[in-house]
Amino acid sequence: MSRRALTLLVAGFLTVILAVAAAWLPVPYVVLNPGPTENTIGEVKGKPVISISDHATYPTEGKLSMVTVAYQGGPGNAIDLITALRGWLDSSIAVVPEETIFPRTSTPKEIEQQNSLDMTTSQEAATIAALHALKIPVPEVVSVVAVEKGLPADGKLQLGDEVTAVNGTAVSNQNAVAEAVRKAKPGDQVRLTVNRKDAPVDVTLGTVAGDDGKARVGVTMGMRYKPPFKVDISVGDIGGPSAGLMFSLGIYDKLTPGALTGGKSIAGTGTISVDGAVGPIGGIEQKMAGARKAGATIFLTPARNCAQALRAAPEGLRLVKVETLDGAIKAIDALRTGTGDVPACTGN
Repeated sequence: MSRRALTLLVAGFLTVILAVAAAWLPVPYVVLNPGPTENTIGEVKGKPVISISDHATYPTEGKLSMVTVAYQGGPGNAIDLITALRGWLDSSIAVVPEETIFPRTSTPKEIEQQNSLDMTTSQEAATIAALHALKIPVPEVVSVVAVEKGLPADGKLQLGDEVTAVNGTAVSNQNAVAEAVRKAKPGDQVRLTVNRKDAPVDVTLGTVAGDDGKARVGVTMGMRYKPPFKVDISVGDIGGPSAGLMFSLGIYDKLTPGALTGGKSIAGTGTISVDGAVGPIGGIEQKMAGARKAGATIFLTPARNCAQALRAAPEGLRLVKVETLDGAIKAIDALRTGTGDVPACTGN
């Protein structure tokens, strides 16, 4: 073999080795796959997803499924180029830059904590939206939402405490609490009556001068809804806010006679606000693929996701456009009865 041929052979061999090695090197991307699909009117690991106490509930049937997105990759668990290339070739999988899922300004733990908080907030909003749709009155209470370290309230007031009175005078909103505290002179004491774990507790606090010279105790108040009965939602370690609509529908179905779905397998997604507005979400392609794989034939789609959803809708999955919880309920009623309009997604 000539020196030239040997050189080319060695160079070719090294090129192949380098290419193979490069294919297994980590790349800064995350692969998004269809995640678990859970029936909100069903069970997960033998436990109801939605449990309601101290109020009449009714049997349900069919499915009102929430859908999720699973991911591969991220800080400390990077994917290789081969995995990324496989994802790019699969229409049900998305490959996105790592920073779109894990912003450089946040640690993975902080992102996990935020996803957990978003899920909790979504569940609370879903409960209130469903009760509003059912015309069930939901009172608001003054609640402790933050306590400043080193100030009088630190160690004495707890997050979630419901403030009902200041110095024996009933209060109905956070402004009334603030005004009552400011009436004291810095250095004086104020007595707050709070509802803690459904029991009244009197808490006496000293006061300090704020930047404006007025008395303060170092606590931030907010208004929150307090449902008249208990609604528990349990979906394990799933996070994020995008199941809000399906939680609301599940609660509504359990609190009303008859099966909302009429036995149909319905999936969907969308954030929810306490007034029932449905908002857009991410990962619509993966969520639709997961829904269809789980047997859903109808997919409730946030209006602002419709154009994107139409481009990737799996065969056999009917996209129903929803903008509000009330609109979603009416659309499902129309699907069940065969009468009335069912809003469809369009490309507009």
